[in-house]
Amino acid sequence: MKRAALAANASAASLIALIFLGLAWELWLAPLRPGGSWLALKILPLLAPLFGILRGRAYTYQWSSMLILAYFAEGAVRAWSDRGLSAGLALAEAALALIFFVAAVTYVRTLPRAH
Repeated sequence: MKRAALAANASAASLIALIFLGLAWELWLAPLRPGGSWLALKILPLLAPLFGILRGRAYTYQWSSMLILAYFAEGAVRAWSDRGLSAGLALAEAALALIFFVAAVTYVRTLPRAH
């Protein structure tokens, strides 16, 4: 059960960190336009699985592991194409998305299977 708890905690922590990173990135740290960007709304889909992840719901882990791949893709593309701080933030986004994906899949695999 230790592995399941570690995976659940890593999933929740990386999801919360990704939400805060997205907000800080697009509103204060490196927005597309001075004063903030509407791109901050990209974090709204991340709020949908938050409470299911915090409650340990297997179905939420399953579908959110697919949702998070869009954030990995955005982070990888912007890490490649952006410059300066924005590229570093994009790399952090891709890393957090990857951590969430691995932790979510690990958590689901540790659950007992229904036969």
